[in-house]
Amino acid sequence: MSTTRALAGRVALVAGATRGSGRAMAVALGAAGATVYVTGRTTREHVSEVGRASETIEGTAELIAGAGGTGVAVPADHLEPEQVRGVVERIDREQGRLDVLVNDIWGGDHLVEWDRKMWEHDLEKGLRILRLGVESHIVTSRYAVPLLVRRPGGLVVEVTDGTEEFNGQHYRRPFYYDLAKYAPLRMARALAEELPEHGATAVCLTPGWLRSEAMLDTHFEVTEENWRDGAARDPHFAISESPVLVGRAVAALAADPNVARFNQSSLSSGGLAREYGFTDADGSAPDAWRYIAEVQEAGRPADVTGYR
Repeated sequence: MSTTRALAGRVALVAGATRGSGRAMAVALGAAGATVYVTGRTTREHVSEVGRASETIEGTAELIAGAGGTGVAVPADHLEPEQVRGVVERIDREQGRLDVLVNDIWGGDHLVEWDRKMWEHDLEKGLRILRLGVESHIVTSRYAVPLLVRRPGGLVVEVTDGTEEFNGQHYRRPFYYDLAKYAPLRMARALAEELPEHGATAVCLTPGWLRSEAMLDTHFEVTEENWRDGAARDPHFAISESPVLVGRAVAALAADPNVARFNQSSLSSGGLAREYGFTDADGSAPDAWRYIAEVQEAGRPADVTGYR
């Protein structure tokens, strides 16, 4: 499915667009013609607690422009209701509409104590994880949805890590991470009960094994150019995908006039690649969650044949 300029005249807010999937989704929406407001805590003047100074909302806006779109960078901490209210009021003032809301706020990986039990994990860090991964989404929807439902056809995309099928059957340890990554699935389901009477749709979307900036340079010590070398550390890394895939997924959803058929659905970048016929930047279409369930979790040797 082609989304070339299919979103011309539409307005999107990508909350949490500093890096990774949020950045890619913002760029893809802009390339498809939408005016995209990108928010986050890291700017060229201020670095968030995540500490990755080279990834900024201004940088995301420039990438959108480079893709032929219009990106507007607006600094915002989505745990601060008045800042979120200000973002939405600015969109209303400048555009008078909001067609797509992408709730991709996170920034909690550095707080996760991955190998600790619930009662061993630092409580303050754990509660901060829940604020970043759950409360921020609630605050954003509270202020953005009233503008989105002003006209029919709006789309809310909650972004998480894992499908409902996978997360519902597996403990995404540790305790606080599990809660933070299951909550967006429930938020999308709840919004999907309330939005249809306003002609709007809510879904939850997950990338697969995402080759984010941090995953590449911190966890695997590779770049996007030589990412396959990371399989020496973990052979299942061969199923990983670039952020481009989930970016194309959200652009395809936003451009689909029949997107309401997915209301209340848990969707993945790999599944939507099959649905709409798009690929990752390298021309492949990795179906990571099917692979993880059928190969990795099943204890079979790493082999991506038939999965990308």
